[in-house]
Amino acid sequence: MIFVTVGTHEQPFNRLIQKVDELVRDGEIKEEVFMQIGYSNYEPKYTKWAKVIGYDAMSDYLKKADIVIAHGGPSTYMQVLQNGKIPIVVPRQEKFNEHVNDHQLDVTRKVRDKGYRIIICENVEDLFEKIKHLQEGNYNKSSSNNALFLSSFIDEINKLF
Repeated sequence: MIFVTVGTHEQPFNRLIQKVDELVRDGEIKEEVFMQIGYSNYEPKYTKWAKVIGYDAMSDYLKKADIVIAHGGPSTYMQVLQNGKIPIVVPRQEKFNEHVNDHQLDVTRKVRDKGYRIIICENVEDLFEKIKHLQEGNYNKSSSNNALFLSSFIDEINKLF
């Protein structure tokens, strides 16, 4: 199962939601997909979805999903890492009017560069390739290293301010 979450930021994230829906439509993604679409105004036609889900539902989807595709909100992909999974992170980008600036992209790159296992997908046209590589085991899974991650992440956030 694939779980897609875009958080609750008020700007739409149609670029990601539509791409996943198209991959299902075209038969490239064959797994069950559930998407939390937030304020996106593109409504998926080929997957199950909800605008917003509660914390318990989110936790359940994170646990049962084989693949999690998330926006670049750090608390979201930290939860994925805490569940022992490698997230595919698609940061919201200012040039697509998905956020007010590119902080999601900047922070996500810094987290990856610190050695944490996240897969960044800046261009949604590359999304299926990232999914295939993850399914094929081409990204090493590691044991959870939450304390080190959290400490390093807080340091990085403090440097930004």
